[in-house]
Order: sequence, then C-alpha cells, then structure tokens
Amino acid sequence: MTKFFSGKKNRIMVFGIGSFAHAAMEVLAAEGAEVSCYLTRDYGHFGPNQVGETYSFIDYPNPCALLKKKKINLVVPMSIDWHYQDWTTEFLQLGIPILSPIREAMLIERDRDFAHKLCKKYGIPFPISYVAKNRPDALEFLEKHPKPYVIKNPLCSPSSPVHTIVCENVADTKSWLSNVDYAEGVFLQEYLGRREVGHIAFIANGEIIPMVTNQEYKRAFDGNMGPVAGAPLGGLIEADLDDKYGLVEDLIKPLQPWFQKTNFYGPIQVTAVQRDRKWYVIEYNVRTGVTTGPALWRMLENPAQVIMDVANNKKPQLKFKKNMECACTLTLAGWGYPYTRVVGPYLTVQLQEKPTCDIWWNEVKGESLSRLFMSGHRIADIIAHGPTMDEAITRAYENIKKIYCLASYYRLDVGQSLWPPGND
Repeated sequence: MTKFFSGKKNRIMVFGIGSFAHAAMEVLAAEGAEVSCYLTRDYGHFGPNQVGETYSFIDYPNPCALLKKKKINLVVPMSIDWHYQDWTTEFLQLGIPILSPIREAMLIERDRDFAHKLCKKYGIPFPISYVAKNRPDALEFLEKHPKPYVIKNPLCSPSSPVHTIVCENVADTKSWLSNVDYAEGVFLQEYLGRREVGHIAFIANGEIIPMVTNQEYKRAFDGNMGPVAGAPLGGLIEADLDDKYGLVEDLIKPLQPWFQKTNFYGPIQVTAVQRDRKWYVIEYNVRTGVTTGPALWRMLENPAQVIMDVANNKKPQLKFKKNMECACTLTLAGWGYPYTRVVGPYLTVQLQEKPTCDIWWNEVKGESLSRLFMSGHRIADIIAHGPTMDEAITRAYENIKKIYCLASYYRLDVGQSLWPPGND
C-alpha cells in the first residue's frame, strides 16, 4: 500500500461540485492548503473553478493517477458514490486519507435496511420499515400495515430512481406507490411527523465527538409546504459539543460496538424525528452534508487540521470561532425548482451589492461574478454566522436579497418553525 500523507503541505482534493466543493475549497485554501477539485458531475463547476484547479470525471474517469501526480494527502468527498466505482479498490490501495469511513462502515448510509437492522440490534428506536421488491409487494404491506409512509430508495445514491416522497396519510401512500420506479425496489418507512432534526459528530481514535445540531428545511415552500426538494432550501446549525438535545447519547453512542468492529472513523450524521418525547432514527449519513458542511467549515477555528486529524483517525482539538457558534443557510432556487424536469432559460444572475457573509455558487455559468447565468435549478447557497441564531438568520436574509435573478425564489420562513429541536 502506497502512503502519500507526508510533508507539511496540505494538498487536499474535494470530490464534488457546487456550493459544497466551493465552500470546502475556499475555507481550506484560506488556511494555506493547496486545494483542487475532482468534478463528479457535468454541472456546478463555476464555484470550484474560482478557487483552485478542477478536473472533470469526463477527462479523468479514474482519478487515481491524478491523485498520485498531485501528491494529494487528503480527499474530502461530497457523496458516497466514490465508494462504488470501478476504481474504488485501486483508490483505497493508495492509502490516501479520506474524510469518510470505508468498506462495511459505509453501509450505514448506503443500505437503509442495513441501518434499520443495526438499530434493532442495538436497541435504537426506528420507525416501522419494509423493503418492497415491486408494486404488489408494497401494496400488500400497506394493506397489512395501514399507516402513512415515507417512500425512499433502498440504496442511497444521487442516481437512485426514487427520491424521498413524504406521505402524511394512507391514501397518499397508496397513490404514490402506483407512480414510483421499482427498479431497485422501495424502502417504506413509517411517517412520524415533522419534528425532525439532525446531529453531526466525528468519530476518531475510538471516541465519538459531538459537533453540531442542525435543522434542514426540506420542503420547497414557506410554511413547510410543497414537495420535499432534492436538497434543503434552508437550514440552521448550532455548535453543540455537549449534545444538549441527547441525539448522540441516544442514537449514536449505542452503535459503539459496531463502530469498533468496522474500524469506523470519520463523520457520522443522525437524522431523527421526535414522537411522544422520544427520538427515532430515520437515517444515518457518513458526510457533513451539502448545506451543513459549508457552514461547519467556517465555524471551526482550525478546519483543515480538524479534518486532517479525523481522516487519519486522530482525535481533533476542536474550537469554534467566537461569535460564529450559530449559522443559517438559505438557498436561492431557480426556474422551476423543485420540479427539476422543467427546463428554463439561461437567466442572468446579478450580485447587486457586496455580501457580508458567504455565498457559495451552485448551478451557474459565466466567466466572472459580473457576468453570471443560471444554468440549473439551484443558484446559490447563502450561509451566515453569528453569536445567536437570530443574528445569523437576519444576516442571511440581508444577503440573499443582494442577488437578483428573474423567477428565482427562496424561503422566507427559515427559523420560524422546526426550531428548537422538537418543534414542528
């Protein structure tokens, strides 16, 4: 096994696109790291291109030679798809640290039924769930267990044929089960309500380290109405090293034997719903998230060293920056979103005033900030920090108003519901 983690220079490559890659690259570059990006999709390139060298999956179907040539000593992935490529084994043999667990440890996110069974084994509350192979199988299960269900893909991946559909009654569930793609089957998970929240922790050197509690506003429109969007339209993030809502204690710590068995180290996020004052796991992720991640990097006093340590299975020294303990994220959505099959024109995007917080670009194109065009459905993520949640929210809304794009929109009610955790 080749080892490339050597020398004092941090050479970090992000696997991803859009605002997550843009944010990670810029924050780490500000600390002196040499950053680059392996672009894993054919859109969302503008932001990463503003910060460092970028390399497309089209030109480099296998990034291993590129990683060796650039002497990369840390990879930060946006999704888990890197683990299921033709070149995955070759990449792992390079021995380059990656901010992610590997092999069996990935299954906690990849395979929803695996996570369900894991929770059952360790006594962690989990909603009634079932993997249906086809429509008759799904309808038969619904007939025997008539409840509202959230319909998900059994295997988590951005390319899965089913994206999350939240059904709040039995009739809706039955209707949707006649209109989904069963190529991979469907994962049915009992709907437990809207009191949902998440927590991101790091696991390193056998320890579970609480980090931040986060709330994602997943529905497309104000009042938590409309469909669940492909990615959140807003979010709230709070530094929470003490696990004050008990999410780590109740839903992550019981998995400690499994973490040890699989040599798990890296980020772990639990998303849970509260019912009758009890938290139920609805999913685990092994990433810091496409909206929470960019906010978290800015909150940390020493983000590059923290993720280097975690990726090398060392306990990090954590310190949040003063007056940046809270964050609010807002997404500026473009033409037709969240109905992504709707194709809109290339409308101009104008940054009309100098921002006072971070703006990370998603689906835009152009040669510079003075000449940008919307090229997709999510234009930008606005992320503001502050010593209190109210101040972070106020700053985020002040800044999103500085971006103009015809027919774009954003949620006006982030922070008015779903927070603090346990509210709906």
